[in-house]
Amino acid sequence: MDRPSSPLPSHARLDARAQPAVRGWGSRSLFAFAGLSVLFLGLPVAFLVTHAILEGSLVRAITAQVVLSALALSLTTTAVSLVVTVALGLPLAYVLARKRFRGAGLVEALVDLPLVLPPSVAGLALLLTMGRRGLLGGPLDAVGIEIPFTTLAVILAQTFVSAPFFVRAARTGIAGVERDVEDAARVDGASDIDVFRHITVPLAWSALAAGLVMSWARALGEFGATIMFAGNVEGRTQTLPLVVYGEFQGGDMDASIAAAAILVLAAFGVLVGVRLLHWGRALDIRSLR
Repeated sequence: MDRPSSPLPSHARLDARAQPAVRGWGSRSLFAFAGLSVLFLGLPVAFLVTHAILEGSLVRAITAQVVLSALALSLTTTAVSLVVTVALGLPLAYVLARKRFRGAGLVEALVDLPLVLPPSVAGLALLLTMGRRGLLGGPLDAVGIEIPFTTLAVILAQTFVSAPFFVRAARTGIAGVERDVEDAARVDGASDIDVFRHITVPLAWSALAAGLVMSWARALGEFGATIMFAGNVEGRTQTLPLVVYGEFQGGDMDASIAAAAILVLAAFGVLVGVRLLHWGRALDIRSLR
């Protein structure tokens, strides 16, 4: 006859009763640390925007000539850089998503490189490449093209640092389109261009749109590469991030805070919009691999 199982030892029963309490404390601690992280990340920018609004500097900055000029330049240059990014980045994203070739890993690493380079290093690299004494300086000067410290330099700097965001998002979106759908269109007589325009792009549009928005936001906030390659000339190369720096250096803290608040609100609006429109997968770190 089997002996009845012996009850748990007293210390085991105590441990079993204590487990829910441990899990409860662990959960509360986890949320406490999460709250501290959110506070650390959100409090500085929230206080900056609140300070600009309560002090009235945000309203004054919006009507200030230097801010209006920088804002207009930023919007213009980022729009042009976005067009350049799509023109150069979309074919590259398609090749990376659909073609298998030797050296593809190296190409992807080169595309990702501006994401991890310090912006000042990116600006210096552009200056050494396209400056007057740079690699392409002689040929450009021979045809009368001067790039450094011009508005064109601003556009190139913005494109250099922001294009990888679009390329990686576009690559992820195009790779997610089923090849069978594209092949079916080809069987029906569609050309490769028609397949790309009417099948691939519409199906990958969510990722493409997210990449565009993130690329634009990165270009809007670009500072280091711009000041190294284009300088800080009011009305010609002084974008909104450079106004923040210039006004701070000049001692006008209110104007600097107000310009920074405009950038914060623009960036926050972009990130919220991306998530509300269900484009958040383009922000997934896996799309950058």
